[in-house]
Amino acid sequence: MKTRISPMLAVSDGNAAIAFYQAAFGATLLWHLDGGHVAGLAIDEAEFFLAHESPPHGTRSPASAGFTTVRIELFVDDPVAVHARAVAAGAIDHSPVKEHTHTTVGPRPIERMLQGAVVDPFGHLWLVGRILE
Repeated sequence: MKTRISPMLAVSDGNAAIAFYQAAFGATLLWHLDGGHVAGLAIDEAEFFLAHESPPHGTRSPASAGFTTVRIELFVDDPVAVHARAVAAGAIDHSPVKEHTHTTVGPRPIERMLQGAVVDPFGHLWLVGRILE
């Protein structure tokens, strides 16, 4: 088995979240339990999960908590189109897609990329970008 990490996003309304992620990012619904309270989705082959927030069990959506501690980075061929589609589906434009230049060190140096950000209706920050060759 190949090791992978799949985030589980706390949301205020599972069915609304499924509909948003499908409209905004072209996500595919893999499965759902309890009428959409817990679901598995994928954007291409990148799987992620969502669960209805449950404060007694220590989970609140960023919108309910008033802040987020995680940035979700989504790499796509056309970040401008995906960013616009997410905003049209109900996300808030956090920053427009523009070119960034970085100086990095390591096995995967990134020097130039297109990247922008949206906040989904549940408070999650999504950075949408593409690494430029």
